[in-house]
Amino acid sequence: MSVQELASMRAEALFVSDLQRSDVLTADLVRDAVSRNVRRYGPRGLAARVAEEYGEHPECAVGRMSWCLGTVELAYA
Repeated sequence: MSVQELASMRAEALFVSDLQRSDVLTADLVRDAVSRNVRRYGPRGLAARVAEEYGEHPECAVGRMSWCLGTVELAYA
């Protein structure tokens, strides 16, 4: 898995988590949520859950994914 693929998978795992941008987050909290969701859903399951969320909340999905990508980048720096 490439570095970009790994970052994307981590962002998907954060996307389907219960964490919100309004939460007080630490790198450990983000990494724990990512690890938990990767184990729970696996890479294909994460993609399916993200697609489901995009379908249910299209007005929020792009902003949330953008936040997830930036948050994952900081948490795994």
